[in-house]
Amino acid sequence: MGQKINPLGFRLGTTQSHHSLWFAQPKNYSEGLQEDQKIRDCIKNYVQKNKRIVEGIARIEIQKRIDLIQVIIHMGFPKLLIEERPRGIEELQINVQKKFYSVNRKLNISITRIARPYGQPNILAEYIAGQLKNRVSFRKAMKKAIELTEQADTKGIQIQIAGRIDGKEIARVEWIREGRVPLQTIRAKIDYCSYTVRTIYGVLGIKIWIFIEEE
Repeated sequence: MGQKINPLGFRLGTTQSHHSLWFAQPKNYSEGLQEDQKIRDCIKNYVQKNKRIVEGIARIEIQKRIDLIQVIIHMGFPKLLIEERPRGIEELQINVQKKFYSVNRKLNISITRIARPYGQPNILAEYIAGQLKNRVSFRKAMKKAIELTEQADTKGIQIQIAGRIDGKEIARVEWIREGRVPLQTIRAKIDYCSYTVRTIYGVLGIKIWIFIEEE
């Protein structure tokens, strides 16, 4: 029986760093954790509200100080959020601030552009989800996703889709791999994400492992 572990948690402190940086006393730790989740959910909901905008969020980093919460959004296509809505960042900041009644702390949101968006598993999973919703064949969607990652100069990729694929009566797991994906090597820098997509047949799960480099 295989013992599975999250590739990101497995590499914390070696090739992977935390997405939240702050300190809290043990009794306040759970509150801080819930606050981080609410901030991330609020940002994703705001971006999803505008149907013309592709989500394109690779990761959200949160840094907390005594008087400031710094949120850095790493996006693949920030122009869609900034140009389509001129006051997009200001609106987003006001929306997130309304959720928290913190008078003592200021919230600051900034957006960082990613040079090669399709080298990020979250953006790639979102692309595959869009294809599956449009009833494109899952094999075609996976092969197209692998073609996109070749432009991002990665050493290997593995994509797995599970659920009622193509609307079949029984759930199954299908996967495809290109190049090397050494999951047991700690010094291998691997990016991972798990993404849920709701189709008319039911819920499908997408998992993506991208092997970037070996340190």
